[in-house]
Amino acid sequence: MSLEQAANFLSSGILFILGVMAIVAGAIVINNLIHKFWKPVTIFTRDSFSIFGGHHMNNDPMQSLTQEEYDKLLANLEKIRAEKSQVDKKPV
Repeated sequence: MSLEQAANFLSSGILFILGVMAIVAGAIVINNLIHKFWKPVTIFTRDSFSIFGGHHMNNDPMQSLTQEEYDKLLANLEKIRAEKSQVDKKPV
């Protein structure tokens, strides 16, 4: 290895490390600027193994609905079913 090649190798190594440090510093600055707009990333917590974090419902989907909301939902479903059956009965 000649002296010129060694100098190029050293300077490219130093510039590469400075580039990596600049990218990491930029990522930290961006993270600190937008930190209040997102939730922290947690891995292998209790809710990471359930779809949409469903642990708060204790596996009972009806627990999150009040009786009034359930009645409204049931009425809307009946209305949709009635409309669908009327559409199905129309002659082509």
